[in-house]
Amino acid sequence: MKSRSAGTLAAVLVLGLAVGAQEPLTPAASAAKAKQLIQQTIQALGGQAYLGARDQTCEGRVAFFGHHNDVNDYELVRDFNIFPDKERTEYSEKGNIIDLYNGNQGWTLDRSGVSAMPASAVADFQGGLKRDINQLFRFRMNEPGLEFSYGGPDVVDLNEVDWVEIDDAEQRTTRIAISRISHLPVRAVYISRDPVTHERTEETEYFSNYQPVQGIETAFQDTRARDNQKTYQLWIRDCRYNTGLSPEYFTRESLEQRWAKVGGKKRHGR
Repeated sequence: MKSRSAGTLAAVLVLGLAVGAQEPLTPAASAAKAKQLIQQTIQALGGQAYLGARDQTCEGRVAFFGHHNDVNDYELVRDFNIFPDKERTEYSEKGNIIDLYNGNQGWTLDRSGVSAMPASAVADFQGGLKRDINQLFRFRMNEPGLEFSYGGPDVVDLNEVDWVEIDDAEQRTTRIAISRISHLPVRAVYISRDPVTHERTEETEYFSNYQPVQGIETAFQDTRARDNQKTYQLWIRDCRYNTGLSPEYFTRESLEQRWAKVGGKKRHGR
């Protein structure tokens, strides 16, 4: 009887031989294969239930990491979203620290009160929307300027996967590793260049512990790294879709109302 490690090695070698023997695809065939794999992924994520989701409310624990993979912060987080561009994140047990984004606007609530987010923070949020694969699958598949290609088979974290690659009109590249068994994304790599310095940045997101929620496969663990340095890890304990969140919950006025209730009170944690 083969050991597990021997079996894994054999699978990797077989897959490696398959990669080497693969006939190169024409650009049109490569694009068609990538789109087919993405459509399989969308169906695996929940099909119409996934595509038709209007809002999402999740809570769990989040860790932020420093330059030496040390944990800078670890706390309870509640995250509210109305797709595609409204997000409200409340930190700590009492939720007295809130980051809120609404399209091209953003505000924060902390012990000093309510203030506008810096323009750089809003730009980072909007860039994050462009990088997010759920945004891509739900809202951007027919966006002008997108180019699709098939990146070939691979083994990622001992999972056999197929890579697909998407380039957009703003020279962002998204590479997605899709499980050959579940057809769910297990990793995404986002590559961009600074428009001024042309410096290349690579961000990687790892998806695991998928759980079915209202017919939608949801990754209950999300880990992110920037240039191979871990920056963020989220463990979800509860998540719900289509709860009827009001757009009024994503306004500066909603934070002002919250401040009127908790103003000046010291909070614990972050």
